[in-house]
Amino acid sequence: MNTLSDSPIVVISSRVLSPFIQLFALYVIFHGHYSPGGGFQGGAMLAASVLLTRLSVGVDIGELQFRRRWSTRSSAIGVLIYAGIGLVALLMGGRFLDYSLLPLGALAGPELRSMGILLVEVGVGMGVMGTLIGIFDDLMEGEGGA
Repeated sequence: MNTLSDSPIVVISSRVLSPFIQLFALYVIFHGHYSPGGGFQGGAMLAASVLLTRLSVGVDIGELQFRRRWSTRSSAIGVLIYAGIGLVALLMGGRFLDYSLLPLGALAGPELRSMGILLVEVGVGMGVMGTLIGIFDDLMEGEGGA
């Protein structure tokens, strides 16, 4: 499948908008523990930016931005980050995702909690992004599109 849109306006607009959507998605992920938002919303926005490109220019060209094989790896790494932080807290004698027991150097109190939440949000964002892109790629493969 080559270009899905023959309109240069659609193609250029998607290529211009995609990095801005990604930047805002990173903002949502990294400020999710301070304000509304977080890993799920940011991951969905990151996936939407990649899918916007794939829908406008085609999967083959869109793969230059995010390869198909990266979606499963991204999902798995995201889940491992999330579960790993919870398991570290368990091994340190606390409850699952008890950020106060994470061994993160000189951080203590609110900074330790904030860093633990940030790491979990990054893991969730990676997992959501990889899963949504993987679902899209699998659906397109079923259509004979990729």
